[in-house]
Amino acid sequence: MELHALLLLVGLGFLIGTFGTLIGAGGGFILMPLLLLIYPDMPPDVLTSISLAVVCLNATSGSIAYARKKRIDYKSAWAFALATLPGAVFGAMATSYISRHTFNIILGVLLIVIAVFLILKPKQGGYAGRNNKGKCVERDIIEKNGEEHHYKFNIWYGIGISFLVGFVSSLLGIGGGIIHVPALISLLNFPIHIATATSHFILAIMSLAGTIVHMIQGSFWEGWQTAVAIGTGVILGAQLGAGLSSRVKPKGIILALAGALLLVGVRLLFT
Repeated sequence: MELHALLLLVGLGFLIGTFGTLIGAGGGFILMPLLLLIYPDMPPDVLTSISLAVVCLNATSGSIAYARKKRIDYKSAWAFALATLPGAVFGAMATSYISRHTFNIILGVLLIVIAVFLILKPKQGGYAGRNNKGKCVERDIIEKNGEEHHYKFNIWYGIGISFLVGFVSSLLGIGGGIIHVPALISLLNFPIHIATATSHFILAIMSLAGTIVHMIQGSFWEGWQTAVAIGTGVILGAQLGAGLSSRVKPKGIILALAGALLLVGVRLLFT
């Protein structure tokens, strides 16, 4: 790989790591469409393996930063992470059976749907309703800065959502945070900053599972140099993104997320 190409990939990774960690999405939803545009002839399973590996590095770096801020709901994160693993494995295995054109359409439509979902009701618990009735678990989180959060949710809805997130995200190489964060906030009533941090921890585990499957299948090794170059940038960017998260208002994070999704989704449909 030539030096200028290497530096561009590292720079791209830095930007993705910063923004992805800021919104708790791992950055795969930005990286995957870009990979589709940069490498038009590369098979979807190779691109997916690159994206998942980068998401894993980003999520791990971001989780370390969020852990220092004491924002991660570990009890929920472990339950949801375990629920994503079967879906992540099946999704990674299914990627090789999808054509490039179909792959673009599925990903584009999914991103647009999530963007509209966020724009209509970005607030915490916006779609919770009946989901948080019945038998719920309660959480009390105190951040390092002293801010306290108390919330409750139906953990079985969260486990079901996490399984689907694992499958779709691993199938499309988008990491899953782009789906999990809106679900945690609007469906399960998580505070926004806790949702972004917890999602990152879940992503680290889920994307690692998907990456291992791609390594075993062999698709990862065709693009490992690209993954390492971008991954180097996201590790650094993730630390910056976690630091900036305290300075950005929650609603601003949600609307920034929605805007980015909408633009990328529309672009993919017309690729």
